[in-house]
Amino acid sequence: MKGATSIQERLWELRKDKGLNLEELSELTGISKSALGSYEKEDYKEINHGNLITLADFYGVSVDYLLCRTENREQINTPLTELHLNDEMVALLKSGRINNRLLCELATHKDFIKFLADIEIYVDGIATMQIQNLNALVDTVRHEIIERYRPGEDDPHLKVLQAAHISDDEYFSQMVRDDLNLIIRDIREAHKKDSESAPQTTVADELKENLEAIENFKGSRDEKLVVLYCKQLGINYKNLSDEEFR
Repeated sequence: MKGATSIQERLWELRKDKGLNLEELSELTGISKSALGSYEKEDYKEINHGNLITLADFYGVSVDYLLCRTENREQINTPLTELHLNDEMVALLKSGRINNRLLCELATHKDFIKFLADIEIYVDGIATMQIQNLNALVDTVRHEIIERYRPGEDDPHLKVLQAAHISDDEYFSQMVRDDLNLIIRDIREAHKKDSESAPQTTVADELKENLEAIENFKGSRDEKLVVLYCKQLGINYKNLSDEEFR
């Protein structure tokens, strides 16, 4: 889940986000198409500072963002007091001990506000008090039934009232877990194609595929084994010398 780490990558990403080709971007910014194209090449070293400012203004980002001095496109140098972060949170974010990008994705997910609201309801204890009131009402009704009708322990009506009891811990744990699972699944889906993510195929699938591939290879048993070995290690069999083959 890494973001762009060079000015070339950021210029390319910003242009793609706008859905523009180099010719269209040139017309909108007044910068030549060849210059814009060269700015996005990995080996390009220098960019005219005037053009850099023009591109930053056009994309609505800071020059610091283009220069990879910050990862924030829009929010620049926001005072900590506005964020209401305590010292421990600031220290944690700066420590490198957690994945800040993942934390940002969690917090900006469309359902994160509901997730946080459910936690707040539980922490405040207001809903817990209401649940306890409902449980007390159920207990009162159950007690009246027992006093009036003297039913047996296996009476279905008593069983229903007993099952109607709500555990606030279990209720909110399940609700918060459902909220979080939904968010995590969405983030996982969004990163399935990332180079850092686990491959969709298992080792067994890969081995099966390679075994099927060498079935069509014309050669001796030893040659087939070497081909399979090379496939598993990502080595080009055709480039093996006689000594390497042995």
